Amino acid sequence: MQHALIFYGGDIVTMTGQQPAAVLVRGETISALGDLDSLRAQAPNAEMVDLSGATLMPAFLDCHSHFTQLAYAQLQCSLKGVSTEEALVKRIQDNTTTLGEWIVARDYDHTRFPGGRHPDLSVLDRAAPDRPLLIQHQSGHMGLLNSAALRALHLTPQTPQPTGGRFEIRDGLLTGYAEENAFFQCLRALPRPDDTALAEAYRQAQSCYASHGITTIQEGMLTAEMLPDYRLLLEKQLLKLDLVAYCSPDVLGDVRNILGLSQDVRGHLKLGGLKIFLDGSPQGRTAWVRKPYVGGGSGYGTLDDAAVENALVCAVREGLQILAHCNGDAAVEQFLRCVSKVEASYPQLRSLRPVILHGQLMGRDQLSQAAELGVWVSFFVAHVYHWGDAHLQNLGLERASAISPAASALQAGVPITFHQDSPVIQPDMFETLWCAVNRVSRGGVLLGEEERLPVWEALQCLTTRAAAQYGESTRKGAIKAGMQADLIVVDRNPLTSAPEDLCAIQVKQTYHAGHLVYGNCAAHFS
Repeated sequence: MQHALIFYGGDIVTMTGQQPAAVLVRGETISALGDLDSLRAQAPNAEMVDLSGATLMPAFLDCHSHFTQLAYAQLQCSLKGVSTEEALVKRIQDNTTTLGEWIVARDYDHTRFPGGRHPDLSVLDRAAPDRPLLIQHQSGHMGLLNSAALRALHLTPQTPQPTGGRFEIRDGLLTGYAEENAFFQCLRALPRPDDTALAEAYRQAQSCYASHGITTIQEGMLTAEMLPDYRLLLEKQLLKLDLVAYCSPDVLGDVRNILGLSQDVRGHLKLGGLKIFLDGSPQGRTAWVRKPYVGGGSGYGTLDDAAVENALVCAVREGLQILAHCNGDAAVEQFLRCVSKVEASYPQLRSLRPVILHGQLMGRDQLSQAAELGVWVSFFVAHVYHWGDAHLQNLGLERASAISPAASALQAGVPITFHQDSPVIQPDMFETLWCAVNRVSRGGVLLGEEERLPVWEALQCLTTRAAAQYGESTRKGAIKAGMQADLIVVDRNPLTSAPEDLCAIQVKQTYHAGHLVYGNCAAHFS
């Protein structure tokens, strides 16, 4: 006999407009909605879950993040909150986590340092004088290496600069700063953690998502270096949440042949599609923009049109969705141009729901074209809070106020979702909801009042529209009979909360396919 649950005693936000008094779950599926007496009659032996005034909602779907990077972050030194060179040195010297002989740190944000400068090589060498040190910027698009790390990676001023990235050279010497493909090259050279540590890190990462009410998570870029990690995930059956993986076109063959992944679910894991990068980070001034940044520079692209078109054609021929990292409006322009060209020969591309990821500086003039082409946009709307003040400095008030133009996108008919790009920031959906509704920077500046969304519209971007982006509208994103029982219990109803209080909403329990995975008595992936 299937285990049954009846939820009652609080608000129920179904995301369909229906307002039942109770919800019945049988096994992994939502069985019925209605009044409490009728559901008890249907399932007299059901476990009764009294909400006690809390609110039941559908669980969230993570529309873009990096699951493996979030797991690896559990094994690295966090520099979150560090805003001076002395504090950086102390945090690293107090660190006890290592990766072989390497010290790996993350989460530094140069925009919070005096003058907005990156720490220089002398600071890095003082922090770790005898061991290789690599520090990843919070954006993930740039980083720092000390002298020992430069030697370990055999980097010199004569090292060829990779396409779509650079090692900074000043006065003929490497400064230790690397960005985009140059930095990614360094990341790929790091040693892999042992299986025991990695399994625990993946467990902690899943627990992190579940604590924020997320039960469908994403691997936003499955690389060749991650294949051993994914063999571990599958062989040890470590996945307890639903994971959708996207890979670059050149890795697709290995993902299918070595891991045996397809669009069918295997051990909570399935292949979602392809991923390409077209530019970099706006706060790092590497996002590719049509109008130069304040002080000069326009960022740069990372792929030529031929490469973008080849990826799009590959997606069509394989029947796969494609995600394109585009922060700047010049990168968006390139992607839309290539989609238009490919759709002329392969009109079925639009049915695969191609997605622009981040779209920070997407121009309002580009939204109608995206709608015409059937292109989705998943906005990193929490940029408004976390880096809104940096965007004011880099872009000026007018352009900074237009980042993540969510309301304009909906008005233009563009289907949109939201994400946190974790581990860039924590996968905190209620913070994202608060950002979309309020649009206030960390410094308290209102950015783009006309782009604010009502709470209902913003919630759809985390639930029903998120499910639709994945092609999962019939299974996820709402509380409806026949859907998978992915549910969360939160301490208050977001639809009746004051807009300024949305970020304070707490997830009390998370259920995935009818099983409690976060909250009282949950197994927490042990």
